Amino acid sequence: MEEIKKDEIHLRHVETDVLIPKMMREKAKEICIEKVEAFNHCCKDSGFLMVLKCREQNAALKECLTIHYKDPAFFEECKQEYIKEKIEFLTTGVATKNRKQKLPTSM
Repeated sequence: MEEIKKDEIHLRHVETDVLIPKMMREKAKEICIEKVEAFNHCCKDSGFLMVLKCREQNAALKECLTIHYKDPAFFEECKQEYIKEKIEFLTTGVATKNRKQKLPTSM
C-alpha cells in the first residue's frame, strides 16, 4: 500500500470548521483543567445562584479557553494532529478512538 503524506491530505470544510475546532476545545479544556474544575465546583456548590456566584470562575475559564481558541499556532498543532490521525485511519482502517480503547484483560 502506498504511504500517504501529510502534504497530500485535503481537508474538507467540515474538518477545518467543525472537527479540528472540536479537537481544539477538548485540548483547551485539558490545558485549562484547573479553571474548568473551579467553575464546576462553584456551580455544584451554588445551585440556582451559580449565574451570580460563579461569575469570576466563569470569566477566568472563558479567558483561558479563548486564548487557545484564537491562537493560530494551537490551531495548526491540532490540525497536524488531526491529519496524522486521518492518515492512520486511511492506512489502518481503525479510528483513533477505537485504537485507544483498552482491550479487556480477560474474556
